[in-house]
Amino acid sequence: MAKVAFIGLGVMGYPMAGHLAAKGHDVTVYNRTGAKAEKWASEHGGKAAPTPREAAEGADFVMTCVGNDDDLRSVCLGEDGAFAGMKAGAILVDHTTVSAKVTRELYAAAKDGGFGFVDAPISGGQAGAENGALSVMCGGDQSEYDAAEPVIDAYAKICRRLGDSGAGQMTKMCNQIAIAGLVQGLAESLHFAQKAGLDGAAVVEVISQGAAGSWQMQNRYKTMLADEFNHGFAVDWMRKDLGICLATGNEIEASLPVTALVDQFYKDVQKMGGGRWDTSSLFKRLTDAG
Repeated sequence: MAKVAFIGLGVMGYPMAGHLAAKGHDVTVYNRTGAKAEKWASEHGGKAAPTPREAAEGADFVMTCVGNDDDLRSVCLGEDGAFAGMKAGAILVDHTTVSAKVTRELYAAAKDGGFGFVDAPISGGQAGAENGALSVMCGGDQSEYDAAEPVIDAYAKICRRLGDSGAGQMTKMCNQIAIAGLVQGLAESLHFAQKAGLDGAAVVEVISQGAAGSWQMQNRYKTMLADEFNHGFAVDWMRKDLGICLATGNEIEASLPVTALVDQFYKDVQKMGGGRWDTSSLFKRLTDAG
């Protein structure tokens, strides 16, 4: 078992750190809101640290799961950052969805400090985190991935290295690009069914067994039809992710017309007050418009 630090106890990080503790790892946590870290420690028998640096001291692995590029830099760099506390040979595994640019920047800084850095963004939502069934897509050195994979396995359904530093984040962009089109397609399909006077649930029962079936259809159609969106992956975070996808698409000259369009639809949802709604609220955008 490893000595592990986990930094960032949001809806994903909190249960992920719990799975590490349940597997027998020695876990120390840090969260910007200290009370949440103390609560986690009391529930799971680990320890809470007041700074990322102190959480990382002596750890074999440091896991981060925060909000965006700036959040990741703030918990890694500086005198109170995790890098300042990490020992030689330790490995930082970043589960945040961020740009490949900041990933490569921190990878280089880690190398200069004598430790490793693996980008390992995740997919599977809150339920995946709670059930220990996340898809983890990784980039970085093969040897460091090989060392980290057994630890990541505590909350992974599948974990793969896709290439060098940044490859995990680029793969997560592929994931979000695919989801954007799928959710909009499902929203339009259910909206069409309602307008046609069909029973949406019955329609899904049939079409989900054919080529139209998807995770989004299986897991989101009931709540969409019930007008329930206060759950799941927030629109604000999806727009952050799609912004990264679109900026990177411009850099590598990838054409993303559907992604750009759906990003604007999510902007409409934000204007409706739905920034914290689940991404399936694209359906509400259609139904509220009549």
